Amino acid sequence: MAKTIVKNISVDKVKFTLEIYPAREGSTGTEGPYWEIFPEDYHAALFAFSNKEKLNKLIKQKFIDKK
Repeated sequence: MAKTIVKNISVDKVKFTLEIYPAREGSTGTEGPYWEIFPEDYHAALFAFSNKEKLNKLIKQKFIDKK
């Protein structure tokens, strides 16, 4: 069973902790991978709220789809 991947990332000088949960077999086939992003402080939380699409696209490009 694969383990959760934890990375500290910075986007536009704003720091986050990224947790990536690997793909798994579910009742409807392969599910995932999934991720969560945890802001370092209040400023980072506001940045994440305002830039959700940008963060999701960046995470998918750099950490999920990289092969």
